[in-house]
Amino acid sequence: MGTIITRAVGLFLIILLAYFLKQIGFLNKADGSSLSIVIMNVTLPAVVIINLANLDIKGNLLLFVLLGLLWSFLQIFLSYFAAKKKTTTDQQFFIYCASGFNIGNFTLPFVQGFLPLGVPLLSMFDIGNSIMLAGGTKVVSDRLTGQNTGVHFKSILRQLFSSIPFTCYVVMLGLRLISIDLPASFLTVLEPVADANVFLSMFMIGLYLELRLPKPDRNTVLQLLTLRYAMGLLFVLFFYLLPIASLTKIILCLLCVTPVPLFGVVNSVIAGIKEESVGFASSVSFLVSLPLMTLLLLLLGSSV
Repeated sequence: MGTIITRAVGLFLIILLAYFLKQIGFLNKADGSSLSIVIMNVTLPAVVIINLANLDIKGNLLLFVLLGLLWSFLQIFLSYFAAKKKTTTDQQFFIYCASGFNIGNFTLPFVQGFLPLGVPLLSMFDIGNSIMLAGGTKVVSDRLTGQNTGVHFKSILRQLFSSIPFTCYVVMLGLRLISIDLPASFLTVLEPVADANVFLSMFMIGLYLELRLPKPDRNTVLQLLTLRYAMGLLFVLFFYLLPIASLTKIILCLLCVTPVPLFGVVNSVIAGIKEESVGFASSVSFLVSLPLMTLLLLLLGSSV
C-alpha cells in the first residue's frame, strides 16, 4: 500500500513540477506539444513493442479489442441521451468528452509504473478504442446529432495508420499471432526508451493543464465531468462483481475512470466548443483520474 501511494504522489509531483515551470515562464504549453510528438512517436511505441514482444495471444486478449469498440459505443449513446435536451453543440461536447479512453497519454504510463503485467491487456483494448477515437465516434455523433460532415471509412483507416502506436499494436499483434520473435538485442536497446514514457507523459500533462474557466461555461463542464465519472463508477461496480481474473478486473476498473481522451478535445473544438471549456474539462479530468485510479489500485491491487 505504501509503495502505491508513494508512486502516485511521485506522478502527481511530476505533473505539478511541469505546471509550476509553465507558470513561472520557464516552459510553455508549446513545449507540451513537442513532448507529445516524442511520446507518441518514440517512447509509447517502445512501450508497446517491449510489452507485446513475448506475448502469447489468446482468445481473451482479442476480446479486449472488441470490448474497446463496444464500450465506446455504449458511452456514446449514454452521453447522447444525457444531453438530448441540450443544444447540438453541447450534445457533441458530451459525446466527444464523456466517451472514449485516454490510454496512450495517461492510463498506459500509469499502469506501466504500477502494474506492467496489465500493459498487454490495455494495448489490445486500445486497438478498439483507437478505431472509435480516430473516426468511429465522429461518425456515430454526426448521425445522432443530425450532422453530416462526410467522414468515410478510408479517412478513418488513414488516420489510424498515421498513428505510430496504433501501427505498432497491429504489427506486434500480427507477429505474435504467427509466433515471430524480435531480436533480444533490439528489445534491450528499446528498454530505456520505454522507461522514459512514464515521466514524459506525466510532465506533458502538467504543461497542458489549464485551470481557468469562464463562469457561463462552468455548469456545462461540471455536468459533463459528473456524467463521465458517474458512468465510470457504475462500470467499476459492474466489473468488480464479475467473476473474472484479478488482473483483468483491475485493468477494466482502471479503464472506467480514465481522463478525457485527446481526440475528444480536438473533436470538441472542431465542433465549436470554446477551447477554454474543453481544456478545463480535460485538465480537471486528469486531476480526478489520478487519485481515483490510485484508490482502485489500493482496493484491488493486493489481489493481483
